[in-house]
Amino acid sequence: MTSAPMDSVTVRVPAKVNLQLAVGPLRDDGYHDLVNVFHAVSIYDYVTAVAADSFSVRVVGEEADLVPDGPDNLAIRAARALAARADRPLAARLTIRKSIPVAGGMAGGSADAAGALVACNDLWKLGLPREELLDIAAEIGSDVPFALFGGTAVGTGRGERLTAVPTGGRFHWVFALAEGGLSTPAVYGRCDRLREARGERPAPPKESPALMAALREGDADALGAELVNDLQEAAVALRPSLAATLDAGRERGALGAIVSGSGPTCAFLVAGESKADDLARALTGSAVCRAAVTAYGPVRGALAGAGGHPVGIT
Repeated sequence: MTSAPMDSVTVRVPAKVNLQLAVGPLRDDGYHDLVNVFHAVSIYDYVTAVAADSFSVRVVGEEADLVPDGPDNLAIRAARALAARADRPLAARLTIRKSIPVAGGMAGGSADAAGALVACNDLWKLGLPREELLDIAAEIGSDVPFALFGGTAVGTGRGERLTAVPTGGRFHWVFALAEGGLSTPAVYGRCDRLREARGERPAPPKESPALMAALREGDADALGAELVNDLQEAAVALRPSLAATLDAGRERGALGAIVSGSGPTCAFLVAGESKADDLARALTGSAVCRAAVTAYGPVRGALAGAGGHPVGIT
Protein backbone atom coordinates (compact mmCIF):
# COMPACT_ATOMS: atom_id res chain seq x y z
CA MET A 1 0.00 0.00 0.00
CA THR A 2 1.43 3.40 -0.99
CA SER A 3 1.37 6.52 1.14
CA ALA A 4 -0.77 9.52 0.24
CA PRO A 5 0.66 11.65 -2.56
CA MET A 6 2.26 15.02 -1.91
CA ASP A 7 0.51 18.20 -3.03
CA SER A 8 3.55 19.40 -5.02
CA VAL A 9 7.28 18.93 -5.43
CA THR A 10 9.77 21.55 -6.63
CA VAL A 11 13.12 20.57 -8.09
CA ARG A 12 16.12 22.79 -8.74
CA VAL A 13 18.20 21.74 -11.72
CA PRO A 14 21.46 23.25 -13.02
CA ALA A 15 22.76 24.44 -16.35
CA LYS A 16 25.92 22.95 -17.82
CA VAL A 17 28.98 24.11 -19.68
CA ASN A 18 31.06 21.79 -21.85
CA LEU A 19 34.73 21.91 -20.89
CA GLN A 20 35.66 19.57 -23.72
CA LEU A 21 33.33 18.67 -26.57
CA ALA A 22 35.11 16.30 -28.94
CA VAL A 23 32.92 15.33 -31.89
CA GLY A 24 33.69 12.10 -33.71
CA PRO A 25 32.42 10.75 -37.03
CA LEU A 26 28.74 10.75 -37.94
CA ARG A 27 27.19 7.40 -37.03
CA ASP A 28 24.66 5.37 -38.99
CA ASP A 29 21.94 6.39 -36.52
CA GLY A 30 22.48 10.09 -37.29
CA TYR A 31 24.32 10.86 -34.04
CA HIS A 32 28.02 11.51 -33.49
CA ASP A 33 30.27 9.69 -31.07
CA LEU A 34 31.26 12.22 -28.44
CA VAL A 35 33.60 12.78 -25.58
CA ASN A 36 31.75 15.45 -23.66
CA VAL A 37 33.16 16.77 -20.38
CA PHE A 38 30.13 18.25 -18.64
CA HIS A 39 30.38 20.71 -15.76
CA ALA A 40 27.26 21.73 -13.81
CA VAL A 41 27.08 25.41 -12.87
CA SER A 42 24.99 27.53 -10.51
CA ILE A 43 22.43 28.82 -12.99
CA TYR A 44 19.16 27.05 -12.25
CA ASP A 45 15.70 26.31 -13.53
CA TYR A 46 13.01 25.24 -11.07
CA VAL A 47 10.43 22.60 -12.01
CA THR A 48 7.28 22.19 -9.88
CA ALA A 49 5.01 19.17 -10.30
CA VAL A 50 1.44 19.12 -8.96
CA ALA A 51 -0.84 16.09 -9.14
CA ALA A 52 -3.48 16.51 -11.86
CA ASP A 53 -5.88 14.57 -14.07
CA SER A 54 -3.91 15.35 -17.24
CA PHE A 55 -0.47 16.54 -18.28
CA SER A 56 0.17 20.24 -18.83
CA VAL A 57 3.09 22.66 -18.58
CA ARG A 58 3.40 26.37 -17.89
CA VAL A 59 6.68 28.22 -18.42
CA VAL A 60 7.54 31.46 -16.62
CA GLY A 61 10.65 33.57 -16.23
CA GLU A 62 13.36 34.58 -18.67
CA GLU A 63 12.61 33.83 -22.35
CA ALA A 64 9.56 31.80 -21.32
CA ASP A 65 7.80 32.68 -24.55
CA LEU A 66 10.49 30.78 -26.49
CA VAL A 67 9.79 27.45 -24.73
CA PRO A 68 7.11 25.11 -26.16
CA ASP A 69 4.21 24.54 -23.78
CA GLY A 70 2.73 21.52 -25.55
CA PRO A 71 3.70 17.88 -26.08
CA ASP A 72 7.09 18.84 -27.58
CA ASN A 73 8.21 20.26 -24.23
CA LEU A 74 10.97 17.97 -22.93
CA ALA A 75 9.70 18.15 -19.35
CA ILE A 76 6.27 16.88 -20.42
CA ARG A 77 7.92 14.14 -22.49
CA ALA A 78 9.97 13.11 -19.47
CA ALA A 79 6.97 13.04 -17.13
CA ARG A 80 4.98 10.96 -19.63
CA ALA A 81 7.89 8.54 -20.03
CA LEU A 82 8.10 8.14 -16.25
CA ALA A 83 4.36 7.43 -16.00
CA ALA A 84 4.68 4.87 -18.81
CA ARG A 85 7.58 3.17 -17.02
CA ALA A 86 5.48 3.01 -13.85
CA ASP A 87 2.57 1.59 -15.90
CA ARG A 88 0.08 3.57 -13.85
CA PRO A 89 -2.54 6.20 -14.81
CA LEU A 90 -0.52 9.16 -13.52
CA ALA A 91 -0.41 12.80 -14.60
CA ALA A 92 0.94 16.13 -13.39
CA ARG A 93 0.73 19.84 -13.95
CA LEU A 94 4.24 21.20 -14.42
CA THR A 95 5.47 24.77 -13.91
CA ILE A 96 8.96 25.64 -15.14
CA ARG A 97 10.66 28.80 -13.86
CA LYS A 98 13.43 29.64 -16.32
CA SER A 99 16.82 31.19 -15.71
CA ILE A 100 18.91 28.91 -17.95
CA PRO A 101 19.16 30.47 -21.44
CA VAL A 102 16.81 28.97 -24.02
CA ALA A 103 18.58 27.30 -26.99
CA GLY A 104 21.79 28.71 -25.52
CA GLY A 105 24.02 25.63 -25.42
CA MET A 106 23.57 25.18 -21.65
CA ALA A 107 21.04 22.31 -21.79
CA GLY A 108 18.07 24.23 -20.37
CA GLY A 109 15.47 21.96 -21.95
CA SER A 110 17.36 18.88 -20.84
CA ALA A 111 17.59 20.31 -17.32
CA ASP A 112 13.82 20.80 -17.25
CA ALA A 113 13.31 17.19 -18.36
CA ALA A 114 15.57 15.98 -15.55
CA GLY A 115 13.73 18.18 -13.08
CA ALA A 116 10.40 16.72 -14.20
CA LEU A 117 11.70 13.16 -13.74
CA VAL A 118 12.87 13.83 -10.19
CA ALA A 119 9.79 15.88 -9.24
CA CYS A 120 7.27 13.36 -10.56
CA ASN A 121 9.16 10.39 -9.13
CA ASP A 122 8.82 12.03 -5.72
CA LEU A 123 5.29 13.39 -6.25
CA TRP A 124 3.96 10.01 -7.31
CA LYS A 125 5.91 8.12 -4.61
CA LEU A 126 7.40 5.78 -7.22
CA GLY A 127 10.77 5.40 -5.53
CA LEU A 128 12.56 4.63 -8.78
CA PRO A 129 16.33 4.36 -8.17
CA ARG A 130 19.00 6.58 -9.66
CA GLU A 131 19.93 4.05 -12.36
CA GLU A 132 16.37 3.78 -13.66
CA LEU A 133 15.92 7.56 -13.75
CA LEU A 134 19.18 7.84 -15.70
CA ASP A 135 17.93 5.20 -18.13
CA ILE A 136 14.68 7.08 -18.77
CA ALA A 137 16.63 10.34 -19.06
CA ALA A 138 18.82 8.89 -21.83
CA GLU A 139 15.68 8.04 -23.81
CA ILE A 140 14.60 11.69 -23.69
CA GLY A 141 17.87 13.30 -24.80
CA SER A 142 21.63 13.00 -24.70
CA ASP A 143 22.13 15.80 -22.14
CA VAL A 144 19.29 14.84 -19.78
CA PRO A 145 21.23 12.24 -17.74
CA PHE A 146 23.91 14.78 -16.81
CA ALA A 147 21.33 17.21 -15.41
CA LEU A 148 20.42 14.43 -12.97
CA PHE A 149 24.06 13.47 -12.39
CA GLY A 150 25.55 16.93 -11.82
CA GLY A 151 29.09 17.73 -10.73
CA THR A 152 31.67 17.16 -13.46
CA ALA A 153 31.49 14.08 -15.67
CA VAL A 154 32.70 12.62 -18.94
CA GLY A 155 29.89 11.65 -21.28
CA THR A 156 30.57 9.14 -24.04
CA GLY A 157 28.44 7.55 -26.77
CA ARG A 158 25.94 10.30 -27.59
CA GLY A 159 27.04 11.88 -24.30
CA GLU A 160 24.59 9.88 -22.21
CA ARG A 161 27.04 7.36 -20.68
CA LEU A 162 28.52 9.20 -17.71
CA THR A 163 31.60 8.78 -15.54
CA ALA A 164 32.19 11.17 -12.65
CA VAL A 165 35.36 13.28 -12.77
CA PRO A 166 37.07 14.22 -9.49
CA THR A 167 37.38 17.99 -9.24
CA GLY A 168 39.83 19.63 -6.88
CA GLY A 169 38.08 22.92 -6.28
CA ARG A 170 35.47 25.49 -7.30
CA PHE A 171 35.73 27.22 -10.67
CA HIS A 172 34.28 30.65 -11.40
CA TRP A 173 32.57 31.52 -14.68
CA VAL A 174 31.02 34.35 -16.62
CA PHE A 175 28.41 33.52 -19.26
CA ALA A 176 27.74 36.00 -22.06
CA LEU A 177 24.14 35.55 -23.16
CA ALA A 178 23.27 36.20 -26.80
CA GLU A 179 20.13 37.49 -28.46
CA GLY A 180 18.22 34.48 -29.77
CA GLY A 181 19.33 30.86 -29.83
CA LEU A 182 21.06 28.42 -32.15
CA SER A 183 19.66 25.11 -33.36
CA THR A 184 21.77 22.19 -32.15
CA PRO A 185 21.10 20.11 -35.30
CA ALA A 186 22.04 23.11 -37.46
CA VAL A 187 25.35 23.52 -35.62
CA TYR A 188 26.22 19.83 -35.93
CA GLY A 189 25.26 19.95 -39.60
CA ARG A 190 27.53 22.94 -40.24
CA CYS A 191 30.35 21.15 -38.38
CA ASP A 192 29.97 18.14 -40.69
CA ARG A 193 29.94 20.33 -43.81
CA LEU A 194 33.01 22.29 -42.72
CA ARG A 195 34.90 19.06 -42.15
CA GLU A 196 33.76 17.62 -45.45
CA ALA A 197 34.83 20.75 -47.33
CA ARG A 198 38.35 20.37 -45.87
CA GLY A 199 38.45 16.65 -46.54
CA GLU A 200 38.70 15.89 -42.81
CA ARG A 201 37.94 12.45 -41.46
CA PRO A 202 37.46 12.87 -37.71
CA ALA A 203 39.02 10.21 -35.52
CA PRO A 204 37.16 8.60 -32.61
CA PRO A 205 37.15 11.22 -29.85
CA LYS A 206 39.30 10.94 -26.73
CA GLU A 207 39.30 12.84 -23.46
CA SER A 208 42.14 15.28 -22.84
CA PRO A 209 44.59 14.06 -20.15
CA ALA A 210 45.72 17.65 -19.51
CA LEU A 211 42.14 18.80 -18.94
CA MET A 212 41.48 15.89 -16.57
CA ALA A 213 44.62 16.76 -14.61
CA ALA A 214 43.61 20.43 -14.35
CA LEU A 215 40.22 19.40 -12.97
CA ARG A 216 41.72 17.01 -10.43
CA GLU A 217 44.17 19.66 -9.23
CA GLY A 218 41.64 22.50 -9.21
CA ASP A 219 43.99 24.50 -11.43
CA ALA A 220 41.95 27.22 -13.13
CA ASP A 221 44.87 28.55 -15.19
CA ALA A 222 45.60 25.11 -16.61
CA LEU A 223 41.91 24.38 -17.19
CA GLY A 224 41.44 27.64 -19.08
CA ALA A 225 44.20 26.68 -21.49
CA GLU A 226 42.59 23.28 -22.20
CA LEU A 227 38.99 24.28 -22.91
CA VAL A 228 38.00 23.00 -26.36
CA ASN A 229 34.78 22.64 -28.34
CA ASP A 230 34.73 21.04 -31.77
CA LEU A 231 31.38 22.76 -32.46
CA GLN A 232 32.75 26.25 -31.83
CA GLU A 233 33.85 26.89 -35.42
CA ALA A 234 30.42 25.92 -36.70
CA ALA A 235 28.61 28.03 -34.11
CA VAL A 236 30.74 31.07 -35.01
CA ALA A 237 30.13 30.43 -38.72
CA LEU A 238 26.39 30.55 -38.08
CA ARG A 239 26.65 33.50 -35.65
CA PRO A 240 29.77 35.52 -36.60
CA SER A 241 29.20 38.01 -33.77
CA LEU A 242 30.33 35.33 -31.32
CA ALA A 243 33.93 35.87 -32.41
CA ALA A 244 33.81 39.41 -31.03
CA THR A 245 32.25 38.16 -27.78
CA LEU A 246 35.00 35.57 -27.27
CA ASP A 247 37.70 38.15 -28.07
CA ALA A 248 36.19 40.64 -25.62
CA GLY A 249 36.37 38.14 -22.77
CA ARG A 250 39.95 37.15 -23.56
CA GLU A 251 41.05 40.79 -23.81
CA ARG A 252 39.54 41.46 -20.37
CA GLY A 253 41.50 38.77 -18.59
CA ALA A 254 39.54 35.52 -18.91
CA LEU A 255 41.70 32.44 -18.32
CA GLY A 256 39.76 30.59 -20.99
CA ALA A 257 36.97 31.35 -23.46
CA ILE A 258 34.69 28.89 -25.22
CA VAL A 259 31.28 28.60 -26.86
CA SER A 260 29.15 26.46 -24.55
CA GLY A 261 27.91 23.37 -26.38
CA SER A 262 26.19 24.33 -29.61
CA GLY A 263 26.02 27.98 -28.52
CA PRO A 264 25.39 30.81 -28.71
CA THR A 265 26.23 31.34 -25.01
CA CYS A 266 29.95 32.07 -24.52
CA ALA A 267 31.64 30.88 -21.33
CA PHE A 268 34.64 32.53 -19.68
CA LEU A 269 36.68 30.92 -16.92
CA VAL A 270 38.12 33.45 -14.49
CA ALA A 271 40.45 33.45 -11.48
CA GLY A 272 37.85 34.09 -8.76
CA GLU A 273 34.52 35.58 -7.74
CA SER A 274 35.65 39.22 -7.86
CA LYS A 275 37.19 38.69 -11.30
CA ALA A 276 33.90 37.20 -12.44
CA ASP A 277 31.98 40.25 -11.24
CA ASP A 278 34.41 42.57 -12.99
CA LEU A 279 34.25 40.69 -16.29
CA ALA A 280 30.45 40.44 -16.23
CA ARG A 281 30.18 44.22 -15.79
CA ALA A 282 32.70 44.83 -18.57
CA LEU A 283 30.97 42.52 -21.03
CA THR A 284 27.54 43.94 -20.24
CA GLY A 285 28.86 47.43 -20.95
CA SER A 286 30.67 46.48 -24.14
CA ALA A 287 27.60 45.65 -26.28
CA VAL A 288 29.00 42.23 -27.31
CA CYS A 289 26.14 40.35 -25.59
CA ARG A 290 22.63 41.01 -24.33
CA ALA A 291 23.66 40.23 -20.74
CA ALA A 292 26.41 38.57 -18.72
CA VAL A 293 25.91 36.46 -15.60
CA THR A 294 28.30 34.90 -13.10
CA ALA A 295 28.22 31.34 -11.79
CA TYR A 296 30.44 28.71 -10.21
CA GLY A 297 30.85 24.98 -10.54
CA PRO A 298 30.71 22.17 -10.07
CA VAL A 299 27.29 21.96 -8.41
CA ARG A 300 25.01 19.02 -7.72
CA GLY A 301 22.36 17.74 -10.08
CA ALA A 302 18.59 17.93 -9.68
CA LEU A 303 17.54 18.78 -6.12
CA ALA A 304 14.04 18.80 -4.67
CA GLY A 305 12.29 20.62 -1.85
CA ALA A 306 12.79 23.97 -0.21
CA GLY A 307 15.76 22.64 1.69
CA GLY A 308 17.43 21.39 -1.47
CA HIS A 309 17.53 17.75 -0.35
CA PRO A 310 18.52 15.23 -3.02
CA VAL A 311 15.76 13.06 -4.46
CA GLY A 312 16.57 9.85 -6.29
CA ILE A 313 20.29 10.71 -6.71
CA THR A 314 23.33 11.15 -4.52
